[in-house]
Amino acid sequence: MNREKRCDPRRCIEYEIPGGWHVVAGKTDADNDFVSLKVAKTRDWWFHVRGMPGSHVLLLAEQDQEPDREALKRAAAIAAYHSKARAGGMVPVSCTRAQYVTKARGTEAGSVQIRKEIVLKVHPPAPEQMMEMRAAANRQFDESP
Repeated sequence: MNREKRCDPRRCIEYEIPGGWHVVAGKTDADNDFVSLKVAKTRDWWFHVRGMPGSHVLLLAEQDQEPDREALKRAAAIAAYHSKARAGGMVPVSCTRAQYVTKARGTEAGSVQIRKEIVLKVHPPAPEQMMEMRAAANRQFDESP
């Protein structure tokens, strides 16, 4: 899957998961708003750990491809890693299409509302796995023409 870089590296962290899918995670509450409301396209998938602070995470979707359940679970695991539940065992992560993520006027940074939620239960990846996925994303963009 070949795609141009969508998110400013100062505002998000990018990963590549098996299948060539790209995942981005916000770094701060303000960056989470940016990722969820500006970077996200309607077909993208949005993730956030349930009931705890954490990054907003997007699985960047292609127009002609649909991620399988394994890709969704890997993106959910990245959301679990970028949360206060990182050291936990099985972590529930909310997942929905980005088109169902909204922000109410006047709410604090990083606070959004979601509809059509799916809950995926995942284990956060080990730090070594996260580094491998991040390196894969950087290699893909370094090799682009």
